[in-house]
Amino acid sequence: MHPEAIERVRKQLAAGAKAFLTPGPRMVDEIECVFSVLLAIVLGHLVGAKNISWAAFSGYMVMRGHVSESLRRGILRIAGTAGGAAIAVVSFPLVALSPFALSAALFLAGWCTLYAALTHKHAYAFLFIGLTFAMIVLGYPNSRSDLLGFAATRILEVFAGTTACVLVSMVSTLTLRQRWPSERRPSPATAGWHAQAARHAAQGALALALLPLIHAIWPLPEVGQAAVAIMAVMLVPVSRIGGSGLLPVSRRVALRVLGGACGAVLAGAVLLIAQGSAIILIAGSLFGVMVGRHIENGASPIAYGGTQFTLAVLVALVPDSYVAPDPEAAIARLAGTIIGIALLEPVLVAFHLLTWRDVKAKDDVS
Repeated sequence: MHPEAIERVRKQLAAGAKAFLTPGPRMVDEIECVFSVLLAIVLGHLVGAKNISWAAFSGYMVMRGHVSESLRRGILRIAGTAGGAAIAVVSFPLVALSPFALSAALFLAGWCTLYAALTHKHAYAFLFIGLTFAMIVLGYPNSRSDLLGFAATRILEVFAGTTACVLVSMVSTLTLRQRWPSERRPSPATAGWHAQAARHAAQGALALALLPLIHAIWPLPEVGQAAVAIMAVMLVPVSRIGGSGLLPVSRRVALRVLGGACGAVLAGAVLLIAQGSAIILIAGSLFGVMVGRHIENGASPIAYGGTQFTLAVLVALVPDSYVAPDPEAAIARLAGTIIGIALLEPVLVAFHLLTWRDVKAKDDVS
């Protein structure tokens, strides 16, 4: 590596370490996330949610610097989750008839929601319509009661996390944020019809559609997590898609893997120390949240990896039951993420090669 690049990285790391201990808007945001996640875990258990780590991650992801922003984001997350759950409940008896029917439904839902998430001002809600639909139908419920129960717990998890976040954000807005206010984020704009975004969404939808076909041949753990990973990494700014989304998405994939691996290492160390102790597991989770958010709030190119670091920590260290924690469930959820990424990359490469050939052919004609 060039000496100037090394020096730049060193300065960024030094500045990040200093900011971690310096009171200010960045530290306040990290403290907000810690308390939001802690309250989300408590509320998740109180409302009877099944996947407590998803409630905790909702409490983390909804948090923004002012209660009005957190509330708006929370409403979109709840609305999207409820919408996706409703579509899944209504359509599952039909789409469950065969792997091909399920693939077709995932392609349609994935394309529509990914395209809207890339171009619409209420992108967050559309993302969760697609995510929730995929998580429920790929949960392969065995009966209508299982289907309704799975849909209900998805809503409960998001509701618990969002409620926790808004309550913490409200208290912080009235106290700490009076001294250390955050910068307001601009509202997302509507992109209108965008052909490149439509093509980009189709790639993600195709990867989603392949999941039931592969699962029919080789049963995979936590296929729903694979769908979440696919949709998450496909969300790149429309301006960066260009002729192919391979490079920007691959960069997000690399950061997701790197951040997740680092989070898994920390989580593994905490699990070894905890030996089933709920207090140590919770303390390790909150420390991981603080570190992950700090990375995410930085100006470095690896900021996106901070989100994945936190996700891996929460998945591994927030069990569905602290009385009888099940590490295998966490491993399965992390494995699902890897499977989704491994499936998406060949699809992106294939589309990239087809696009390159098309562009080359047009250049040859001209």
